[in-house]
Amino acid sequence: MKLTLAEPKLLKESISILSELVNDVSIKIDKEKIEIIATDPANVALVTFKLLGSAFIEYHVENKEVISVSLDNLNQILRRLKGNDVLTLELDKNKLKISMHGDFERTFYLSLIELNERDQQIPELNFNSKVVTNSKILEDAVEDIGIVADSVSLSLNNEKMSIRGEGNLSHAHVELKASEDTEINTKNEILAKYSIEYLKKLIKGGKLSDKVIIQWDTDYPLKLEYNVIDKLALSFILAPRVSED
Repeated sequence: MKLTLAEPKLLKESISILSELVNDVSIKIDKEKIEIIATDPANVALVTFKLLGSAFIEYHVENKEVISVSLDNLNQILRRLKGNDVLTLELDKNKLKISMHGDFERTFYLSLIELNERDQQIPELNFNSKVVTNSKILEDAVEDIGIVADSVSLSLNNEKMSIRGEGNLSHAHVELKASEDTEINTKNEILAKYSIEYLKKLIKGGKLSDKVIIQWDTDYPLKLEYNVIDKLALSFILAPRVSED
């Protein structure tokens, strides 16, 4: 196995985001892609990450591989990447060899771990709504609500998406109206509540893509998707917060 990536940001930023949600993961590597499917320890969020073979300048995989690593340790190594580095991944016995080629060459050997877990299953979800908007717009809205509340209510109708939060003494409200930057499609008016703490981690997917696809329904899981055409797909499924009423 030898994988060479000229845009290491695609892997670096993705692993940074994932490492805030999950600890140890299995990475599936086949002739088309590398893939991670994992759930956070609290079973609140599920992440699916795919980095396609077409994103690499060299992608040589003879046999399907499944390796397990500590995301925290991998993240610490990838943070050492410089702006002009080319990244190469290889298997070296029971280690992942990580080489960085730029102004000078650096090599790290990350120990693989034993991880006994069943295959993560992606739930089949049916959504009656879809919003496509600028990633920065969603990021700003979540950050605004996070100032006053620890959860966010997302509502939607044919004209606008409303993002609300209420604290003990304060509340905030952000509206995204259908426009050139925001595409709204829904069959019904919907409303659901989600954790701000988790959303702040998920919206970091905006570092990879300018656009985010948002899907949810009333008291139903939320799905966020960030895609880079022919290179990368990153998606999250977040469980709704149950009302205490």
